[in-house]
Amino acid sequence: MLVGVPKETFPGERRVAVVPAALPRYEKAGIEVLIEPGAGEASGHADAEYEAKGGKVAGSRTAVFADANTILQVRCYGSNMETGRADLELVRAGQAVIGFFDPLSEPAAIEEFAATGATALSMEMMPRITRAQSMDALSSMATIAGYKAVLLGACRLPKMFPMLMTAAGTIAPAKVLIIGVGVAGLQAIATAKRLGAIVTAYDIRPAVKEQVQSLGAKFLELDLETAAAEDQGGYAKAQGEEFYRRQREMMSAAVAESDVVITTAAVPGKKAPILVTTEMVSGMAAGSVIVDIAAERGGNCELTKPGTDVDAGGVTILGPLNIPSRVPTHASQMYARNIQTFLLHLAKEGKLNLDTTDEVVSGTLLARDGSVVHPRVLELLGKSAESTGDNQ
Repeated sequence: MLVGVPKETFPGERRVAVVPAALPRYEKAGIEVLIEPGAGEASGHADAEYEAKGGKVAGSRTAVFADANTILQVRCYGSNMETGRADLELVRAGQAVIGFFDPLSEPAAIEEFAATGATALSMEMMPRITRAQSMDALSSMATIAGYKAVLLGACRLPKMFPMLMTAAGTIAPAKVLIIGVGVAGLQAIATAKRLGAIVTAYDIRPAVKEQVQSLGAKFLELDLETAAAEDQGGYAKAQGEEFYRRQREMMSAAVAESDVVITTAAVPGKKAPILVTTEMVSGMAAGSVIVDIAAERGGNCELTKPGTDVDAGGVTILGPLNIPSRVPTHASQMYARNIQTFLLHLAKEGKLNLDTTDEVVSGTLLARDGSVVHPRVLELLGKSAESTGDNQ
């Protein structure tokens, strides 16, 4: 098997799908790795490092796609609508592409990809089951986003996070509110606590209360019906507008008391719910900061402008995009391990074994043999598995 690693083309993307340290494990499995020139430079990995570990540097991007039978990427077409379309002319029938495709938001892009005849396997559709934890790239990237969001907030807050006893008097600790306690939220809690802040966290899923408290934070409890707040995959489910309205009313006081608010609430394939309104922002003290991790999905704050900093009456609202790419070395290291573990799970005797009775395969397989095959993507396209002739 020859694996190809193209340079990422999404604007500002600094990650890479394979790092030099991963190459010995590929070699042990009998897999050769072909790298596009400069693919790892933005994450701190020169071509010579890949060659030193047994990788081969191709002459061009075209050569990578032409020679490799499996392509490993961070952002494939779908999650890279701007410049990813050009790769559709390079992929071919019988080839497999593994990476982020954003299929629930861009199902039409998956249909375009399927028309190439290539196989698409989506890292963000990895099932949340125990044996797939080491392949869960979404959780890896969310860990980085939660960590970095706290640092972004700390840098913009005109206060320090920890309580300090000094000769010039006592410095009171900052108050940080984390909204959404998934992987990113938990990492944000841990990071804010390490910096010395008083941390409160909220999530519509009451089951996370113990996790919040185990990290030394206070769990904000609101009098809301939350029995149906979590799906079978462990993700938060979208709620009705009346639920969000009552939630916002109850949360207003906690937001007003906070120096930094970090919002992380997202529902896969849907616009992020508005949890912090303009009115709530107006109740915050001047100098306060909101870091909206959900900016890529529209944002949890009503005033968020994705990719832009907003000043609303002295309150700074940050809408950072592609946060993991701001920490490209470790983001690439974590992603490279996730995608390698996944590929080695699939690779049998020099080729991919796409056994759809395996939940890991059926959960991630988007397209093959010219057709979209994933049930959720087909549903979004208004089709069914039966209409495409797929029986998985």
